[in-house]
Amino acid sequence: MNSFSLPPFPQDADLRRLVHFSASDGRIWLAGHRMLLLHVEALAGLRRELIQTIGTEQTRRVLKRAGYASGIRDAALARQVRPGATLYEQFSVGPQLHMLEGAVQVTPEHFDYDLESGQHLGIFRWDHSWEVEAHAKHFGPQTDPVCWMLIGYASGYVSAFMGQPVIYKEVQCAGCGDAHCRIEGRPLKDWPDGEQLQADYEADSLLVRMEDLQAELESLRTSLNPSDDLGELIGRSKSFEQAIGLLRKAAATQVTVMLTGETGVGKERFARALHGMSPRAGKPFVAVNCAALPHELIESELFGAEKGAYTGAGTARPGRFERADGGTLFLDELGDLPLAAQAKLLRVLQNGEIERLGSTQVRKVDVRVVAATNVDLEAAVADGRFRRDLLYRLNVYPIAIPPLRDRVEDIEVLAQHLLTQFMAQHNKRVAGITDRALDAMRHYSWPGNIRELENLIERALIITTAGQMVDVDDLFTVPPNQQHITVNESGELHQSISSDFHALFEDLQRRGLSLDVLEDGLIQAAVSQAEGNLSAAARTLGLTRPQLSYRLQKLKQL
Repeated sequence: MNSFSLPPFPQDADLRRLVHFSASDGRIWLAGHRMLLLHVEALAGLRRELIQTIGTEQTRRVLKRAGYASGIRDAALARQVRPGATLYEQFSVGPQLHMLEGAVQVTPEHFDYDLESGQHLGIFRWDHSWEVEAHAKHFGPQTDPVCWMLIGYASGYVSAFMGQPVIYKEVQCAGCGDAHCRIEGRPLKDWPDGEQLQADYEADSLLVRMEDLQAELESLRTSLNPSDDLGELIGRSKSFEQAIGLLRKAAATQVTVMLTGETGVGKERFARALHGMSPRAGKPFVAVNCAALPHELIESELFGAEKGAYTGAGTARPGRFERADGGTLFLDELGDLPLAAQAKLLRVLQNGEIERLGSTQVRKVDVRVVAATNVDLEAAVADGRFRRDLLYRLNVYPIAIPPLRDRVEDIEVLAQHLLTQFMAQHNKRVAGITDRALDAMRHYSWPGNIRELENLIERALIITTAGQMVDVDDLFTVPPNQQHITVNESGELHQSISSDFHALFEDLQRRGLSLDVLEDGLIQAAVSQAEGNLSAAARTLGLTRPQLSYRLQKLKQL
Protein backbone atom coordinates (compact mmCIF):
# COMPACT_ATOMS: atom_id res chain seq x y z
CA MET A 1 0.00 0.00 0.00
CA ASN A 2 1.29 3.47 -0.88
CA SER A 3 1.60 5.76 2.16
CA PHE A 4 3.21 9.18 2.30
CA SER A 5 3.26 12.51 4.07
CA LEU A 6 0.28 14.29 2.62
CA PRO A 7 0.88 17.48 0.67
CA PRO A 8 -1.88 20.08 0.61
CA PHE A 9 -4.48 19.77 -2.10
CA PRO A 10 -3.30 21.05 -5.51
CA GLN A 11 -4.47 24.43 -6.78
CA ASP A 12 -8.14 24.34 -7.80
CA ALA A 13 -7.99 26.85 -10.67
CA ASP A 14 -8.75 23.99 -13.09
CA LEU A 15 -11.92 23.19 -11.13
CA ARG A 16 -13.05 26.80 -10.81
CA ARG A 17 -12.82 27.13 -14.58
CA LEU A 18 -15.40 24.35 -14.85
CA VAL A 19 -18.03 26.49 -13.13
CA HIS A 20 -20.06 28.55 -15.56
CA PHE A 21 -22.90 30.93 -14.74
CA SER A 22 -25.18 31.36 -17.73
CA ALA A 23 -27.09 34.50 -16.87
CA SER A 24 -28.93 34.53 -20.20
CA ASP A 25 -30.86 31.32 -19.53
CA GLY A 26 -30.65 31.13 -15.72
CA ARG A 27 -28.58 27.95 -15.48
CA ILE A 28 -25.35 27.07 -13.65
CA TRP A 29 -22.99 24.40 -14.97
CA LEU A 30 -20.16 22.37 -13.48
CA ALA A 31 -18.25 20.64 -16.30
CA GLY A 32 -21.48 20.33 -18.24
CA HIS A 33 -23.59 19.14 -15.32
CA ARG A 34 -26.51 21.29 -14.17
CA MET A 35 -25.98 22.78 -10.70
CA LEU A 36 -28.10 24.79 -8.29
CA LEU A 37 -27.37 27.40 -5.66
CA LEU A 38 -29.67 26.72 -2.73
CA HIS A 39 -30.12 28.42 0.63
CA VAL A 40 -28.81 26.21 3.42
CA GLU A 41 -31.91 27.25 5.36
CA ALA A 42 -34.08 25.62 2.68
CA LEU A 43 -32.17 22.35 3.00
CA ALA A 44 -32.31 22.67 6.79
CA GLY A 45 -36.08 23.06 6.60
CA LEU A 46 -36.38 20.03 4.35
CA ARG A 47 -34.19 18.04 6.72
CA ARG A 48 -36.38 19.01 9.67
CA GLU A 49 -39.57 18.09 7.81
CA LEU A 50 -38.15 14.70 6.90
CA ILE A 51 -37.11 13.98 10.49
CA GLN A 52 -40.52 14.99 11.81
CA THR A 53 -42.30 12.94 9.15
CA ILE A 54 -40.30 9.73 8.79
CA GLY A 55 -37.94 9.83 11.76
CA THR A 56 -34.23 10.33 12.27
CA GLU A 57 -33.05 6.88 11.14
CA GLN A 58 -34.91 6.94 7.82
CA THR A 59 -33.92 10.55 7.13
CA ARG A 60 -30.29 9.63 7.68
CA ARG A 61 -30.57 6.84 5.11
CA VAL A 62 -32.32 9.04 2.53
CA LEU A 63 -29.71 11.80 2.81
CA LYS A 64 -26.82 9.34 2.75
CA ARG A 65 -28.12 7.86 -0.50
CA ALA A 66 -28.55 11.34 -2.01
CA GLY A 67 -24.95 12.19 -1.10
CA TYR A 68 -23.74 8.85 -2.44
CA ALA A 69 -25.28 9.55 -5.86
CA SER A 70 -23.66 13.01 -5.93
CA GLY A 71 -20.26 11.52 -5.05
CA ILE A 72 -20.48 8.98 -7.87
CA ARG A 73 -21.22 11.76 -10.35
CA ASP A 74 -18.21 13.83 -9.26
CA ALA A 75 -15.91 10.79 -9.36
CA ALA A 76 -16.56 10.57 -13.08
CA LEU A 77 -14.96 14.01 -13.47
CA ALA A 78 -11.80 13.30 -11.49
CA ARG A 79 -9.69 11.55 -14.11
CA GLN A 80 -11.10 13.72 -16.92
CA VAL A 81 -10.09 16.95 -15.21
CA ARG A 82 -6.54 15.87 -14.31
CA PRO A 83 -5.63 13.10 -16.77
CA GLY A 84 -1.83 13.34 -16.40
CA ALA A 85 -1.73 14.01 -12.66
CA THR A 86 -0.75 11.67 -9.84
CA LEU A 87 -3.41 9.47 -8.30
CA TYR A 88 -3.54 11.69 -5.20
CA GLU A 89 -3.99 14.84 -7.31
CA GLN A 90 -6.76 13.13 -9.25
CA PHE A 91 -8.37 11.90 -6.04
CA SER A 92 -8.25 15.47 -4.65
CA VAL A 93 -10.85 16.55 -7.21
CA GLY A 94 -13.67 15.16 -5.03
CA PRO A 95 -12.74 16.94 -1.77
CA GLN A 96 -11.94 20.12 -3.67
CA LEU A 97 -15.29 20.06 -5.48
CA HIS A 98 -16.96 19.54 -2.12
CA MET A 99 -15.31 22.74 -0.93
CA LEU A 100 -16.01 24.63 -4.15
CA GLU A 101 -19.67 23.67 -3.87
CA GLY A 102 -19.77 25.16 -0.36
CA ALA A 103 -20.47 21.88 1.45
CA VAL A 104 -17.52 21.63 3.84
CA GLN A 105 -13.85 22.53 4.24
CA VAL A 106 -11.69 19.41 3.78
CA THR A 107 -8.19 18.91 5.18
CA PRO A 108 -6.35 15.65 4.31
CA GLU A 109 -4.70 13.88 7.25
CA HIS A 110 -3.94 10.36 6.00
CA PHE A 111 -4.19 8.67 2.61
CA ASP A 112 -3.05 5.10 1.83
CA TYR A 113 -4.04 3.27 -1.32
CA ASP A 114 -3.21 0.25 -3.45
CA LEU A 115 -5.37 -0.09 -6.54
CA GLU A 116 -4.16 -3.61 -7.32
CA SER A 117 -4.97 -5.13 -3.92
CA GLY A 118 -7.91 -2.82 -3.26
CA GLN A 119 -6.48 -1.52 0.03
CA HIS A 120 -7.43 1.97 1.14
CA LEU A 121 -7.34 4.05 4.31
CA GLY A 122 -8.37 7.69 4.17
CA ILE A 123 -8.69 10.12 7.08
CA PHE A 124 -9.89 13.68 6.50
CA ARG A 125 -10.80 16.58 8.73
CA TRP A 126 -13.98 18.55 8.05
CA ASP A 127 -14.71 22.13 9.14
CA HIS A 128 -17.76 24.33 8.53
CA SER A 129 -20.06 21.42 7.63
CA TRP A 130 -23.36 22.77 6.29
CA GLU A 131 -25.14 19.79 7.84
CA VAL A 132 -23.81 20.56 11.33
CA GLU A 133 -25.09 24.12 11.01
CA ALA A 134 -28.45 23.00 9.62
CA HIS A 135 -29.03 20.24 12.18
CA ALA A 136 -27.87 22.26 15.19
CA LYS A 137 -30.15 25.14 14.17
CA HIS A 138 -33.26 23.03 14.72
CA PHE A 139 -32.19 20.26 17.09
CA GLY A 140 -29.15 21.49 19.03
CA PRO A 141 -26.10 19.38 19.96
CA GLN A 142 -26.38 15.64 19.27
CA THR A 143 -24.88 12.40 20.56
CA ASP A 144 -24.53 10.82 17.09
CA PRO A 145 -22.86 12.28 13.95
CA VAL A 146 -25.13 14.36 11.71
CA CYS A 147 -23.19 14.84 8.44
CA TRP A 148 -25.27 12.26 6.59
CA MET A 149 -25.28 13.65 3.06
CA LEU A 150 -21.59 14.59 3.27
CA ILE A 151 -20.55 11.13 4.46
CA GLY A 152 -22.68 9.61 1.70
CA TYR A 153 -20.85 11.78 -0.84
CA ALA A 154 -17.45 10.65 0.49
CA SER A 155 -18.48 6.98 0.31
CA GLY A 156 -19.95 7.31 -3.20
CA TYR A 157 -17.01 9.31 -4.55
CA VAL A 158 -14.29 6.99 -3.22
CA SER A 159 -16.22 3.85 -4.17
CA ALA A 160 -16.50 5.05 -7.77
CA PHE A 161 -12.93 6.34 -7.83
CA MET A 162 -11.42 3.13 -6.39
CA GLY A 163 -13.72 0.82 -8.33
CA GLN A 164 -14.92 -1.08 -5.25
CA PRO A 165 -17.29 -0.46 -2.30
CA VAL A 166 -15.61 1.91 0.15
CA ILE A 167 -17.45 3.16 3.22
CA TYR A 168 -16.59 6.31 5.11
CA LYS A 169 -17.62 6.76 8.72
CA GLU A 170 -17.76 9.98 10.74
CA VAL A 171 -15.64 9.27 13.83
CA GLN A 172 -15.86 12.84 15.19
CA CYS A 173 -18.59 15.40 14.56
CA ALA A 174 -18.83 19.08 15.43
CA GLY A 175 -22.56 18.50 15.82
CA CYS A 176 -21.71 16.37 18.88
CA GLY A 177 -19.51 19.02 20.46
CA ASP A 178 -16.19 18.05 18.87
CA ALA A 179 -13.92 20.85 17.67
CA HIS A 180 -14.36 19.63 14.09
CA CYS A 181 -15.56 16.62 12.14
CA ARG A 182 -13.26 13.78 11.15
CA ILE A 183 -14.02 10.95 8.72
CA GLU A 184 -12.31 7.63 8.17
CA GLY A 185 -12.76 5.43 5.11
CA ARG A 186 -11.96 1.76 4.40
CA PRO A 187 -13.11 -0.86 1.92
CA LEU A 188 -16.43 -2.39 2.94
CA LYS A 189 -14.80 -5.74 3.71
CA ASP A 190 -12.40 -4.13 6.22
CA TRP A 191 -15.15 -2.73 8.46
CA PRO A 192 -16.28 -5.13 11.25
CA ASP A 193 -19.77 -3.59 10.99
CA GLY A 194 -19.63 -3.33 7.22
CA GLU A 195 -23.04 -4.94 6.59
CA GLN A 196 -24.73 -2.51 8.95
CA LEU A 197 -22.99 0.46 7.31
CA GLN A 198 -23.87 -0.78 3.84
CA ALA A 199 -27.55 -1.08 4.82
CA ASP A 200 -27.85 2.71 4.92
CA TYR A 201 -27.22 2.80 1.18
CA GLU A 202 -29.80 0.16 0.27
CA ALA A 203 -33.17 1.44 -0.91
CA ASP A 204 -36.23 0.44 1.09
CA SER A 205 -39.86 1.46 1.47
CA LEU A 206 -40.35 4.42 3.76
CA LEU A 207 -44.07 4.03 4.06
CA VAL A 208 -43.75 0.59 5.65
CA ARG A 209 -42.23 2.13 8.74
CA MET A 210 -44.49 5.17 9.08
CA GLU A 211 -46.67 3.68 11.80
CA ASP A 212 -43.71 2.45 13.85
CA LEU A 213 -42.06 5.87 13.68
CA GLN A 214 -45.13 7.82 14.77
CA ALA A 215 -44.58 7.05 18.46
CA GLU A 216 -40.89 7.95 18.14
CA LEU A 217 -41.84 11.25 16.48
CA GLU A 218 -44.17 12.21 19.30
CA SER A 219 -41.43 11.42 21.80
CA LEU A 220 -39.02 13.62 19.86
CA ARG A 221 -41.43 16.55 19.81
CA THR A 222 -41.96 16.22 23.56
CA SER A 223 -38.23 16.16 24.24
CA LEU A 224 -37.73 19.38 22.26
CA ASN A 225 -40.11 21.28 24.56
CA PRO A 226 -38.61 21.92 28.02
CA SER A 227 -40.85 21.00 30.93
CA ASP A 228 -39.80 23.92 33.14
CA ASP A 229 -39.65 27.64 32.55
CA LEU A 230 -36.16 29.11 32.43
CA GLY A 231 -37.43 32.61 31.69
CA GLU A 232 -34.91 34.41 29.46
CA LEU A 233 -32.27 31.69 29.77
CA ILE A 234 -31.91 30.42 26.21
CA GLY A 235 -29.40 27.96 24.82
CA ARG A 236 -28.67 24.40 23.85
CA SER A 237 -24.86 24.19 23.88
CA LYS A 238 -23.31 21.54 26.09
CA SER A 239 -21.64 24.05 28.41
CA PHE A 240 -24.95 25.89 28.84
CA GLU A 241 -26.88 22.67 29.43
CA GLN A 242 -24.36 21.59 32.06
CA ALA A 243 -24.87 24.83 33.99
CA ILE A 244 -28.66 24.53 33.64
CA GLY A 245 -28.50 20.92 34.85
CA LEU A 246 -26.75 22.03 38.04
CA LEU A 247 -29.29 24.84 38.43
CA ARG A 248 -32.24 22.45 38.18
CA LYS A 249 -30.75 20.08 40.75
CA ALA A 250 -30.29 22.94 43.22
CA ALA A 251 -33.71 24.50 42.64
CA ALA A 252 -35.73 22.15 44.86
CA THR A 253 -33.25 22.41 47.75
CA GLN A 254 -32.31 25.25 50.09
CA VAL A 255 -28.59 25.15 49.30
CA THR A 256 -26.72 28.43 48.97
CA VAL A 257 -25.59 28.82 45.35
CA MET A 258 -22.47 30.62 44.14
CA LEU A 259 -22.60 31.77 40.51
CA THR A 260 -19.23 32.50 38.92
CA GLY A 261 -18.35 33.80 35.48
CA GLU A 262 -17.11 36.76 33.51
CA THR A 263 -18.87 40.12 33.50
CA GLY A 264 -21.96 40.09 31.30
CA VAL A 265 -22.59 36.32 31.20
CA GLY A 266 -26.06 36.72 32.75
CA LYS A 267 -25.58 35.77 36.39
CA GLU A 268 -28.73 37.60 37.52
CA ARG A 269 -30.77 35.77 34.87
CA PHE A 270 -29.49 32.47 36.25
CA ALA A 271 -30.38 33.58 39.76
CA ARG A 272 -33.91 34.54 38.68
CA ALA A 273 -34.32 31.21 36.90
CA LEU A 274 -33.22 29.36 40.05
CA HIS A 275 -35.79 31.32 42.06
CA GLY A 276 -38.49 30.65 39.46
CA MET A 277 -37.89 26.90 39.56
CA SER A 278 -37.76 26.71 43.37
CA PRO A 279 -40.61 26.36 45.91
CA ARG A 280 -39.96 30.04 46.73
CA ALA A 281 -41.12 31.18 43.27
CA GLY A 282 -44.22 32.90 44.71
CA LYS A 283 -42.16 34.94 47.17
CA PRO A 284 -39.94 37.99 46.54
CA PHE A 285 -36.76 37.94 44.48
CA VAL A 286 -34.50 40.79 45.60
CA ALA A 287 -31.26 41.66 43.78
CA VAL A 288 -28.41 43.70 45.25
CA ASN A 289 -25.32 44.88 43.37
CA CYS A 290 -22.74 45.15 46.16
CA ALA A 291 -20.35 47.11 43.93
CA ALA A 292 -22.97 49.81 43.25
CA LEU A 293 -23.61 50.66 46.91
CA PRO A 294 -21.37 53.03 48.94
CA HIS A 295 -19.56 51.06 51.64
CA GLU A 296 -21.05 53.19 54.42
CA LEU A 297 -24.57 52.30 53.29
CA ILE A 298 -24.20 48.60 52.49
CA GLU A 299 -25.00 47.38 56.00
CA SER A 300 -28.16 49.48 56.27
CA GLU A 301 -29.23 48.40 52.77
CA LEU A 302 -28.77 44.71 53.53
CA PHE A 303 -29.87 44.51 57.16
CA GLY A 304 -32.03 47.61 57.63
CA ALA A 305 -31.71 50.55 60.02
CA GLU A 306 -33.60 52.06 62.96
CA LYS A 307 -34.55 55.71 63.15
CA GLY A 308 -31.51 57.85 63.97
CA ALA A 309 -29.04 54.99 63.37
CA TYR A 310 -27.02 57.34 61.15
CA THR A 311 -27.30 60.89 59.86
CA GLY A 312 -30.31 61.13 57.57
CA ALA A 313 -32.08 58.03 58.96
CA GLY A 314 -35.37 59.80 59.73
CA THR A 315 -37.44 56.61 59.91
CA ALA A 316 -36.85 52.95 60.57
CA ARG A 317 -36.74 50.84 57.44
CA PRO A 318 -36.25 47.16 56.63
CA GLY A 319 -33.21 45.98 54.70
CA ARG A 320 -33.02 43.74 51.67
CA PHE A 321 -32.97 40.56 53.78
CA GLU A 322 -36.31 41.44 55.38
CA ARG A 323 -37.80 42.36 52.01
CA ALA A 324 -36.72 38.98 50.63
CA ASP A 325 -38.14 37.03 53.58
CA GLY A 326 -39.53 33.73 52.29
CA GLY A 327 -37.87 34.27 48.91
CA THR A 328 -34.44 34.69 47.36
CA LEU A 329 -31.76 37.35 47.82
CA PHE A 330 -29.27 37.72 44.97
CA LEU A 331 -25.95 39.29 46.00
CA ASP A 332 -24.06 40.32 42.88
CA GLU A 333 -20.39 41.42 42.85
CA LEU A 334 -19.96 39.83 46.27
CA GLY A 335 -16.23 40.42 46.27
CA ASP A 336 -16.85 44.15 46.92
CA LEU A 337 -18.62 43.53 50.24
CA PRO A 338 -16.79 45.24 53.19
CA LEU A 339 -15.43 43.00 55.95
CA ALA A 340 -17.91 44.33 58.55
CA ALA A 341 -20.86 43.43 56.32
CA GLN A 342 -19.26 40.04 55.59
CA ALA A 343 -19.37 39.18 59.32
CA LYS A 344 -23.09 39.98 59.49
CA LEU A 345 -23.77 38.05 56.30
CA LEU A 346 -22.06 35.00 57.79
CA ARG A 347 -24.38 35.21 60.80
CA VAL A 348 -27.44 35.27 58.55
CA LEU A 349 -26.24 32.23 56.62
CA GLN A 350 -25.48 30.32 59.84
CA ASN A 351 -28.47 31.26 62.01
CA GLY A 352 -30.97 33.08 59.80
CA GLU A 353 -30.72 36.10 62.13
CA ILE A 354 -30.19 39.81 61.41
CA GLU A 355 -29.97 43.00 63.44
CA ARG A 356 -30.90 46.34 62.00
CA LEU A 357 -28.30 49.09 62.20
CA GLY A 358 -28.84 50.91 65.51
CA SER A 359 -30.85 48.03 67.08
CA THR A 360 -30.07 45.10 69.37
CA GLN A 361 -33.25 43.22 68.50
CA VAL A 362 -32.64 39.95 66.68
CA ARG A 363 -34.96 39.29 63.74
CA LYS A 364 -35.43 35.90 62.11
CA VAL A 365 -35.51 35.74 58.31
CA ASP A 366 -36.05 32.84 55.91
CA VAL A 367 -34.01 33.78 52.88
CA ARG A 368 -32.18 31.76 50.29
CA VAL A 369 -28.96 33.47 49.27
CA VAL A 370 -27.62 33.27 45.73
CA ALA A 371 -24.22 34.96 45.40
CA ALA A 372 -22.31 35.93 42.27
CA THR A 373 -18.82 37.15 41.52
CA ASN A 374 -16.46 37.63 38.61
CA VAL A 375 -13.35 37.87 40.80
CA ASP A 376 -11.16 35.19 42.35
CA LEU A 377 -12.41 35.01 45.96
CA GLU A 378 -9.54 32.69 46.93
CA ALA A 379 -7.15 35.46 45.94
CA ALA A 380 -9.28 37.98 47.87
CA VAL A 381 -9.02 35.73 50.96
CA ALA A 382 -5.24 35.56 50.55
CA ASP A 383 -5.14 39.38 50.34
CA GLY A 384 -7.26 39.72 53.49
CA ARG A 385 -10.17 41.30 51.60
CA PHE A 386 -12.59 38.40 52.08
CA ARG A 387 -13.37 36.11 55.02
CA ARG A 388 -12.38 32.49 54.49
CA ASP A 389 -15.22 31.18 56.68
CA LEU A 390 -17.73 33.16 54.61
CA LEU A 391 -16.26 31.79 51.39
CA TYR A 392 -16.70 28.23 52.68
CA ARG A 393 -20.30 28.99 53.65
CA LEU A 394 -21.14 30.56 50.28
CA ASN A 395 -19.24 28.18 48.04
CA VAL A 396 -21.23 25.06 48.97
CA TYR A 397 -22.75 24.73 45.48
CA PRO A 398 -20.75 26.63 42.82
CA ILE A 399 -22.08 26.94 39.26
CA ALA A 400 -19.71 28.28 36.60
CA ILE A 401 -21.60 30.14 33.87
CA PRO A 402 -19.78 29.76 30.53
CA PRO A 403 -18.77 32.85 28.54
CA LEU A 404 -20.53 33.45 25.24
CA ARG A 405 -17.42 32.52 23.22
CA ASP A 406 -17.81 28.98 24.63
CA ARG A 407 -21.48 28.87 23.60
CA VAL A 408 -21.13 29.28 19.84
CA GLU A 409 -24.15 27.01 19.22
CA ASP A 410 -26.32 29.43 21.24
CA ILE A 411 -25.40 32.65 19.46
CA GLU A 412 -27.95 32.40 16.65
CA VAL A 413 -30.91 31.51 18.86
CA LEU A 414 -29.93 34.22 21.37
CA ALA A 415 -29.56 36.81 18.61
CA GLN A 416 -32.94 35.92 17.08
CA HIS A 417 -34.60 36.06 20.52
CA LEU A 418 -33.07 39.45 21.32
CA LEU A 419 -34.01 40.82 17.90
CA THR A 420 -37.65 39.80 18.44
CA GLN A 421 -37.56 41.36 21.90
CA PHE A 422 -36.12 44.68 20.70
CA MET A 423 -38.48 44.83 17.70
CA ALA A 424 -41.40 44.79 20.13
CA GLN A 425 -39.71 47.30 22.43
CA HIS A 426 -38.91 49.80 19.66
CA ASN A 427 -42.00 49.07 17.56
CA LYS A 428 -39.87 48.38 14.49
CA ARG A 429 -39.75 45.28 12.32
CA VAL A 430 -36.85 43.96 10.26
CA ALA A 431 -36.71 40.82 8.12
CA GLY A 432 -34.17 38.95 10.25
CA ILE A 433 -30.40 38.45 10.37
CA THR A 434 -28.31 37.51 7.34
CA ASP A 435 -26.17 34.37 7.26
CA ARG A 436 -23.09 36.55 6.86
CA ALA A 437 -23.92 38.45 10.06
CA LEU A 438 -24.58 35.23 11.98
CA ASP A 439 -21.27 33.79 10.79
CA ALA A 440 -19.43 36.94 11.91
CA MET A 441 -21.07 36.67 15.34
CA ARG A 442 -20.02 33.03 15.66
CA HIS A 443 -16.39 33.98 15.02
CA TYR A 444 -16.36 37.02 17.34
CA SER A 445 -14.68 36.72 20.76
CA TRP A 446 -17.47 38.50 22.74
CA PRO A 447 -15.44 40.12 25.54
CA GLY A 448 -18.67 41.63 26.89
CA ASN A 449 -20.62 38.36 26.64
CA ILE A 450 -24.45 38.43 26.63
CA ARG A 451 -24.54 42.09 27.61
CA GLU A 452 -22.44 43.01 24.55
CA LEU A 453 -24.66 40.87 22.31
CA GLU A 454 -27.72 42.71 23.61
CA ASN A 455 -26.15 46.08 22.86
CA LEU A 456 -25.08 45.09 19.34
CA ILE A 457 -28.48 43.63 18.43
CA GLU A 458 -30.35 46.69 19.72
CA ARG A 459 -28.00 49.04 17.86
CA ALA A 460 -28.30 46.96 14.68
CA LEU A 461 -32.09 47.07 14.85
CA ILE A 462 -32.04 50.86 15.09
CA ILE A 463 -29.57 51.20 12.19
CA THR A 464 -31.22 48.69 9.84
CA THR A 465 -33.93 49.99 7.52
CA ALA A 466 -37.37 48.64 8.39
CA GLY A 467 -38.20 45.51 6.42
CA GLN A 468 -34.54 44.80 5.57
CA MET A 469 -32.24 42.18 7.11
CA VAL A 470 -29.59 42.96 9.72
CA ASP A 471 -26.19 42.51 8.03
CA VAL A 472 -22.67 42.37 9.41
CA ASP A 473 -22.08 46.08 8.75
CA ASP A 474 -25.07 46.90 10.97
CA LEU A 475 -23.63 44.87 13.85
CA PHE A 476 -19.95 45.77 13.84
CA THR A 477 -18.49 49.22 13.26
CA VAL A 478 -15.40 47.51 11.82
CA PRO A 479 -16.68 44.38 10.02
CA PRO A 480 -14.27 41.48 9.44
CA ASN A 481 -12.33 41.43 6.19
CA GLN A 482 -13.94 39.17 3.63
CA GLN A 483 -12.93 38.09 0.14
CA HIS A 484 -15.55 38.69 -2.50
CA ILE A 485 -15.85 36.02 -5.20
CA THR A 486 -17.90 37.01 -8.21
CA VAL A 487 -18.36 35.97 -11.85
CA ASN A 488 -16.75 37.68 -14.82
CA GLU A 489 -18.27 38.09 -18.29
CA SER A 490 -17.10 34.60 -19.31
CA GLY A 491 -18.92 32.99 -16.41
CA GLU A 492 -15.75 32.23 -14.41
CA LEU A 493 -15.29 32.84 -10.71
CA HIS A 494 -12.73 35.46 -9.72
CA GLN A 495 -11.88 37.62 -6.74
CA SER A 496 -13.03 41.21 -7.05
CA ILE A 497 -12.85 44.49 -5.22
CA SER A 498 -15.22 44.68 -2.26
CA SER A 499 -18.74 45.72 -3.17
CA ASP A 500 -18.41 48.45 -0.54
CA PHE A 501 -15.70 50.11 -2.69
CA HIS A 502 -17.90 49.79 -5.76
CA ALA A 503 -20.68 51.60 -3.92
CA LEU A 504 -18.24 54.30 -2.75
CA PHE A 505 -16.92 54.80 -6.28
CA GLU A 506 -20.44 55.12 -7.68
CA ASP A 507 -21.24 57.70 -4.99
CA LEU A 508 -18.11 59.70 -5.91
CA GLN A 509 -19.19 59.64 -9.56
CA ARG A 510 -22.67 60.93 -8.68
CA ARG A 511 -21.17 63.74 -6.60
CA GLY A 512 -18.55 64.60 -9.21
CA LEU A 513 -15.73 64.31 -6.67
CA SER A 514 -12.10 63.76 -7.67
CA LEU A 515 -9.54 61.68 -5.76
CA ASP A 516 -7.76 64.87 -4.62
CA VAL A 517 -11.00 66.29 -3.23
CA LEU A 518 -11.74 62.99 -1.47
CA GLU A 519 -8.25 62.90 0.10
CA ASP A 520 -8.55 66.52 1.19
CA GLY A 521 -11.94 65.85 2.78
CA LEU A 522 -10.74 62.76 4.66
CA ILE A 523 -7.65 64.54 6.00
CA GLN A 524 -9.58 67.62 7.08
CA ALA A 525 -12.21 65.47 8.79
CA ALA A 526 -9.54 63.48 10.66
CA VAL A 527 -7.75 66.67 11.81
CA SER A 528 -11.05 68.23 12.90
CA GLN A 529 -12.10 65.12 14.82
CA ALA A 530 -8.69 65.08 16.55
CA GLU A 531 -9.15 68.78 17.45
CA GLY A 532 -6.01 69.76 15.56
CA ASN A 533 -3.81 67.04 17.04
CA LEU A 534 -1.88 65.91 13.95
CA SER A 535 -0.42 62.83 15.66
CA ALA A 536 -3.89 61.57 16.60
CA ALA A 537 -5.25 62.40 13.14
CA ALA A 538 -2.38 60.52 11.53
CA ARG A 539 -3.08 57.43 13.64
CA THR A 540 -6.73 57.54 12.57
CA LEU A 541 -5.71 57.62 8.90
CA GLY A 542 -3.05 54.92 9.30
CA LEU A 543 -0.24 57.40 8.55
CA THR A 544 2.82 58.68 10.37
CA ARG A 545 2.82 62.32 11.46
CA PRO A 546 5.44 63.31 8.81
CA GLN A 547 3.35 61.60 6.11
CA LEU A 548 0.27 63.54 7.20
CA SER A 549 2.22 66.82 7.31
CA TYR A 550 3.51 66.16 3.79
CA ARG A 551 -0.01 65.56 2.48
CA LEU A 552 -1.34 68.69 4.19
CA GLN A 553 1.45 70.77 2.64
CA LYS A 554 0.81 69.20 -0.77
CA LEU A 555 -2.92 69.95 -0.59
CA LYS A 556 -2.23 73.60 0.30
CA GLN A 557 -0.25 73.94 -2.93
CA LEU A 558 -3.07 72.65 -5.13
